[in-house]
Parts: sequence; structure tokens; C-alpha cells
Amino acid sequence: MNIYYVAAIWLGMALLASLISIRIAVPAALVEIVIGALAGNIPGIREHVTQTDVVTFLASMGSLVLTFLAGAEIDPVALRGHWKASLSIGLASFALPFLAAFGFCGLVLGWHVHAAEIGGIALSTTSVAVVYAVMVETGLNRHDLGKLILAACFVTDLGTVIALGGFFASYGWLLIVFIAVSAVTVTVLPRLLRLAVATIGHRVSEPEIKLLLVVLLGLGGLATQAGSEAVLPAYVAGLVVAGVFLHDRVLMDRCAPSPSPCSPRSSSSGRARSSPLRR
Repeated sequence: MNIYYVAAIWLGMALLASLISIRIAVPAALVEIVIGALAGNIPGIREHVTQTDVVTFLASMGSLVLTFLAGAEIDPVALRGHWKASLSIGLASFALPFLAAFGFCGLVLGWHVHAAEIGGIALSTTSVAVVYAVMVETGLNRHDLGKLILAACFVTDLGTVIALGGFFASYGWLLIVFIAVSAVTVTVLPRLLRLAVATIGHRVSEPEIKLLLVVLLGLGGLATQAGSEAVLPAYVAGLVVAGVFLHDRVLMDRCAPSPSPCSPRSSSSGRARSSPLRR
């Protein structure tokens, strides 16, 4: 199928989801999931919903950026104040579903041990990207409760990545290189971003955003090649630059998706973005 037709179909479904979400006052991310599930399983429609390499890359790219933004939304002060709660909730939300699903798949369904492990991991993880999108649209990302939920989601996803790596990863020099490069990158990234914002930031070409994308894509590519998950370094990178984003809301608003009209913070965000023009 023509790639432009494919893009038009996918964007048309996204537009439909946005219109429905505005109408029923439900976050767009949830409506998009429902519409995607329906379109991919209804005869006569699913034949036109073609999953091309371009669509797969764009979806992965969106997940990468949203995961980074989810980490960047967490206030470091609030995280230090609620680290016990976020750690306990995250560990429990991963361990309990994993053990239940693993035991059911292995003991009740009689699956092979590796198949049961995959089933347990798949049913115990969460989607930080979806949670973040819902938080932004409802305004909960500005409150301590929302930040606590995002931090707990990170712990849950971290457990998923560790479990996948422990059960199925091939340990080698690439994994060591990935860990070393990621550690160095997340260490120098806050200073590098502050330097970029101070010297070349807040311009029409948005070089600071391009810098972040280069870092995210580079770490994501290295993670994929090492057999890990691209979203893990993206979330950690978001966490380490959260302090920079906290003191530079212009940078955060350029990266973050716009809240929906039904969002309780949409009007205040609009005033915040327009205030520099008034000044």
C-alpha cells in the first residue's frame, strides 16, 4: 500500500480518538488504544491498517520520547521524599502479578518454563508512556500523587527489564559497553543540557531538543544492539534532567504533548506559555 495512505489512515484514527476523547472527557491515550484494537480486529478494516517499518519506528520513537518525558516530570525533591512508597509500590506491582501469572501459566496451563516466564513478565509490566499521557491530560503529573505513580511505574518497568535480561539476555561485551556508556551519558547529561540551554537554547530551531533526541536515539540504538530495552536509558535520562526541566518550563512545554481541552490545567498552561510574550 502507498505509504502516504498508510500514514493518512493511522493519523485519521488518531484524529478520531482525539475527537472522541474531547467529547466524552476521557484521556486520548485510552481512546487510542481502544480504536487501535478495534481497527486491527474488525474484518474489512484491519486489511487497511498496515503495520509498516515506518509505522513501527514512529511508534517506538513516540514511546521513547514519552518515557523520557515521564522521567523528566518527576520532581527530584518529591522523589527523595517518597522513595520508600514508590519503591514498595513498584516492587509489589511487578512481583505479585509476575508470580501469579507465572504460576498459572506453568501449573494450570502446563506451559514450558520459558513460556511461563514470558507470560509472567508480559502480564506484570506497565506502560509508562500511557500512564504519563493520562497524567498530563488529567493534570495529575503536577501533584505529588501523580509523581509517586510515575516513580512506581518506573520501578515496575525496571523490574521487567531486569527480569528479561536475567532470563533471556545474552551476556557479552556489548552489554558491558551499553551499561558503561549509559552511566557516563546520564552523569554528564544534566550539565550538558544546562550548557546548551544557556548558550544556544530557546531558539526557533530548538537545538536543545535535537540534542536530547540525539542522546535518546543513540542510547536506544546501543540498548537494542546489546539486547536490552531502549526505554530504560530514556527513563533514566529523564530522571537525571528532571531538575533542569523543573526550572525551565519553556523547555518542558516544547517537549511535552499539549493537554487536552478537558484537562484541568489546560487554561493555566496556556497562560504560562503566553506570559513570556506579554513580558
